[in-house]
Amino acid sequence: MPSRFRSPGIAALAGFLLIGSLPLTAMTGSHASSAARQQAAARPSAVSALAPSRSAAADGAFHFGFKRSKGGVPASIDEEGFKSILQQHSAIFRGQSLPGGSGKELYLTFDNGYENGYTPPILDTLRNKKVPAIFFLTGHYVLSKPELVKRMAAEGHLVGNHSWSHPDMTQVSDAKIREELAKVKEAVVKLTGKPDMAYLRPPRGIFNERVLRVSAEEGYSNVFWSVAYKDWDPNEQRGAEYAYRQVMAQLHPGAVILLHSVSRDNAEALGRIIDDARKLGYEFKSLDSIATRTY
Repeated sequence: MPSRFRSPGIAALAGFLLIGSLPLTAMTGSHASSAARQQAAARPSAVSALAPSRSAAADGAFHFGFKRSKGGVPASIDEEGFKSILQQHSAIFRGQSLPGGSGKELYLTFDNGYENGYTPPILDTLRNKKVPAIFFLTGHYVLSKPELVKRMAAEGHLVGNHSWSHPDMTQVSDAKIREELAKVKEAVVKLTGKPDMAYLRPPRGIFNERVLRVSAEEGYSNVFWSVAYKDWDPNEQRGAEYAYRQVMAQLHPGAVILLHSVSRDNAEALGRIIDDARKLGYEFKSLDSIATRTY
């Protein structure tokens, strides 16, 4: 059985966020069935006190997962059971940039649920290496680190929506989804003066067709990923060399790389990852440059 990777999202802080727990099969990288994913996602959200609406309870849920890339072969979601849903709503899994590109583009994305001291050095590295990125922010992050939010925008990075309170959005109403997204956007616009927010990463990677549809109606493209590893637990850091090897082993053309900014390993490995990816002929591009979304 090919190895699989599933990431539950970022850790939580001070009552705002809690680590999104996944089944053991998800954590260890084995292939979990759609039924198992739906059963796990049906548990009440640890963040939201709202009971799921009738429609939310009826339409199931997926934990995002994928078959890892090996040897530069693109990662795959062919066997995950949700590929058609992503295609239907033009969600981002992998991408190809504008004509004339090398075909070996990489898209660097960070999830920022709370600050652990590593976003400033990450931003320093991106500035020094001239690499664009997108930072997906929760409400807690926006409220607690406004200067870093302003710095992200001022240095040319995209700021994405990761919801206000990090709920399982399959378990809340359509109105609550819209509220979660609107609060983040309003707060970021107030801080940065930039009115556009086009990208969303669903909290914990949990979604269904309804979540993608409602968020698309609010003007968002959902952004998933095709390179990732277990980096979100600050208490389980294994060193910069480990982070470097995990990311480099999965690189492939059009990869969307998911990293968590709470990781010391990511902050320390980032510069080397960028340098050595470029030596392999890869170019780092902004999500805004994607012309073709590939699956």
